[in-house]
Amino acid sequence: MIPVTTFAGKQVAVFGLGGSGLASARALKTGGAEVIACDDDPKKMAEAAQAGIATADLRHIDWSRIAALVLTPGVPLTHPAPHWSAGLARAAAVEVIGDIELFCRERRSHAPQAPFVAITGTNGKSTTTALTAHLLRSAGRDAQLGGNIGTAILSLEPPRAGRVHAIEVSSFQIDLAPTLDPSVGILINITEDHIDRHGSLRNYAAIKERLVAGVQEDGTAIVGVDDNWCAAAADRIERAGKRAVRISVRRPLPDGLFVEAEQIMQAASGSACAIAHLGGIGSLRGLHNGQNAACATGAALALGLEAAAIQQGLRAFPGLAHRMEEIGRKGRVLFVNDSKATNADSAAQALGCFSDIFWIAGGQPKTGGIASLAGFFPRIRKAYLIGEAATDFAATLEGKVPHVVAGTIENALKLAARDAAEANVAEPVVLLSPACASFDQFRNFEVRGDAFRELVLALPGIRAAR
Repeated sequence: MIPVTTFAGKQVAVFGLGGSGLASARALKTGGAEVIACDDDPKKMAEAAQAGIATADLRHIDWSRIAALVLTPGVPLTHPAPHWSAGLARAAAVEVIGDIELFCRERRSHAPQAPFVAITGTNGKSTTTALTAHLLRSAGRDAQLGGNIGTAILSLEPPRAGRVHAIEVSSFQIDLAPTLDPSVGILINITEDHIDRHGSLRNYAAIKERLVAGVQEDGTAIVGVDDNWCAAAADRIERAGKRAVRISVRRPLPDGLFVEAEQIMQAASGSACAIAHLGGIGSLRGLHNGQNAACATGAALALGLEAAAIQQGLRAFPGLAHRMEEIGRKGRVLFVNDSKATNADSAAQALGCFSDIFWIAGGQPKTGGIASLAGFFPRIRKAYLIGEAATDFAATLEGKVPHVVAGTIENALKLAARDAAEANVAEPVVLLSPACASFDQFRNFEVRGDAFRELVLALPGIRAAR
């Protein structure tokens, strides 16, 4: 745990008592703050009380005595309307922050030179975060991995000299971290996502940019420049006098890192040399993983790793659960869990890796549907549609891709496994890459992916990947 001492002796309200909220309440209390915690779920209120955290309905507290509201990133700060707790805080001129902000203040107070790598992007941030931590650990560094990827940041070990925190940060968390100042910031890409929570793509992009724009004066901003939003952000960061390292998987760069012929190239003043090879690394298959690997390599270089150590770490990377995760084979058929693909852009990355796909897609739809995936339709032998999006997806695929509304993952897998086994193709792939959120049928994409994995591993004759 990281005790939060910057609010010692002050009253702090905490709303949202899931993993990160409860961790924040505990860290604040341990650091000497007087915590008042609240949640809309009475069960979570009871759990907090059992953990020794004082609870109360924040509608009935004296806000004039509150120093800050620590808000869970899972509830709206601005759009479609501020959560009622945020509204009460703002009416009382109380700052509204999150757990990432608490970490930043604690780090500045006690260990301002402790390395802090913050990673964001619409797609790839979990893989890039996990890979960054893996590269550091494989080189013998003390690397703490957490944030949006799973472990709440305040549940990690405290920052100190020589200990690196590799932290995935969502747009919701950035919005609650006004002084976010990593030593290395990574912005991988920006495409349309979470518009319901940010109001517009422009607002969403501006929030993402804050993570790299806020790097410390002697820090490094690593920015993927294969989309216009990020390319413009890199230019602004450079004009502000900070070090910007550009990343591309689309074209060679005169300065920065780019991927060419399965190699990560490092360029300076128009001259480039290879520093790592990605060929044959199954966990980093596909162009999108080339982008993730180049970003993680940029962070490793910024923190002093040598090319040989980076190459060794890349080869040993096991990959990320629910992201292009090879579950097993049955005969010729490969089963792949890509449940983390919660939007079309993310699903595109998986669809681009295979040629004969039996695609399980659907769930709670995102803005734009799957029309943008039309270029991948020739790779799809048949689609098996599930969840709320099934009808709309069927309309998009009509006349272009054979499909069936399967309803559930269990039924979709049964049909896809049968059809893939009977198909006259060399390497059939049953791919769960939903291009949708999970919330219509599952609590989150992890639960969805776990369910799919269990169903696949229960198939007669399956050979588990590992």
